[in-house]
Amino acid sequence: MFSRSILLQASAMLSMFYTSASAQNACNNSPDLCSRPYNNITFLGAHDSPFLRNEETSFSTSGNQYYNTTVQLDAGVRLLSAQLHKSNDTGLAQWHLCHSSCNLLDAGTLEDWLGEIKTWMDANPNDVVTVLLVNSDGASTSDLGTIFSSSGIDKLAYTPPSTSMLPQTWPTLDALIGNNTRLITFVASLSEGASTQYPYLMDEFTFIFENDFENVDPSNYSCTPNRPTGLGSPDAAAQSGRMFLQNHFLYQNQIFGIQSPNETYANVTNGATGFGAMGVALDECTGVYGKPANFVLVDFFNMGPAIDNVDRANGVVGSIVGRKSVSDEALVQSTGSGVMERGNLLAVVLAVGVAVAFGA
Repeated sequence: MFSRSILLQASAMLSMFYTSASAQNACNNSPDLCSRPYNNITFLGAHDSPFLRNEETSFSTSGNQYYNTTVQLDAGVRLLSAQLHKSNDTGLAQWHLCHSSCNLLDAGTLEDWLGEIKTWMDANPNDVVTVLLVNSDGASTSDLGTIFSSSGIDKLAYTPPSTSMLPQTWPTLDALIGNNTRLITFVASLSEGASTQYPYLMDEFTFIFENDFENVDPSNYSCTPNRPTGLGSPDAAAQSGRMFLQNHFLYQNQIFGIQSPNETYANVTNGATGFGAMGVALDECTGVYGKPANFVLVDFFNMGPAIDNVDRANGVVGSIVGRKSVSDEALVQSTGSGVMERGNLLAVVLAVGVAVAFGA
């Protein structure tokens, strides 16, 4: 007879082996997603992924997320968005990730951020990640392509059959993983159009439409297409064949008309039920378009938690493997007197100063 301790050790080893094997057979944390086309999956997106509200930024009220991009990916986020600006702080023009202005919140260079994403993707070969760059200062495809190449992430990039026309079919996650073309990149927008030299840089609004994104009241959420202009109605958007990116985040108005991400209401905003809840909005837009949104972009991704709504939309509740958990609570800052507070008054003052200086 085997001793009890040997049996327990064997059971533990078998469990570890099973978990490892399951993770290898999963795509984006679920085996049920492997055979689905890219455009038949709902991906959780971190709005302004690199712009943090934590100790690193002194809890800047311009931050949209509490946890960095690596933690976001570990926790199931698969769409990462960022604003791109030209910075001259070093005397040389560099492309930085900045929130509205590099004087307000500068998260570093695009190259460093792409390097962080590549490091994660190299360690997670069964995952497909989408990057959406808001091209605020008109970077050219050559500017972007050079940086993608320098970071090495271009080696993972998916190239569509055409950069000017929607594909008849999108590849499955299995196909993207098998070909190691696991990075999907959209840019909003490319003023000179897509490039034959860097065809993996896709103009967002050729392939995607969005609903409105400037909401300060939970009653403002809508399924109606807002961008690109000209689609007009949900029917026109659906018939265009574009994928739907559903913006679902809330701003709050501060002094001088400045807007900042609303963290106070985030648990409801990203929750399943309640006035203005993500789960309710997903269901509403699913009814309008006949299928769930392809991407749902949120602030403070860990709250709600938002990922639960995405799992439900994908029908994969109970089949998740390899995903790391993260607290669904807001991060708070100690004032040193034992009192905890959200945000940072200094960041608000700086935001006001920037707005006044730039005539915002």
